[in-house]
Amino acid sequence: QVQLVESGGGLVQAGGSLRLSCAASGRTLYAMGWFRQAPGKEREFVAAMSRGGGNQDYADSVKGRFTISRDNAKNTVLLQMNSLKPENTAVYYCAADRGTNSNTRSIEYDYWGRGTQVTVSS
Repeated sequence: QVQLVESGGGLVQAGGSLRLSCAASGRTLYAMGWFRQAPGKEREFVAAMSRGGGNQDYADSVKGRFTISRDNAKNTVLLQMNSLKPENTAVYYCAADRGTNSNTRSIEYDYWGRGTQVTVSS
């Protein structure tokens, strides 16, 4: 069982930036993803990266503004979020997939963090 701990959320003005971090326990590497859930909405895919880091996927709504990266030595995945918009307000969750490839489907992920709140004010 791996534990995922997110950090880096907070309150930011529209147009600002935040960097989320997700630390995984242990040394086993996973394909990683970020999802978010806004109040009254379903959880949605944001970004994902393969276990080796060579492949990334992004939701269309964040392409060009968000960047996923990983530091395998620290077993950490990051989500750099730039040009934030009020509609990006949500709880952001980190997830780990025991597979190899990046995955956009939440059902494919085996482990989830508790989430970190991101609030973007207009």
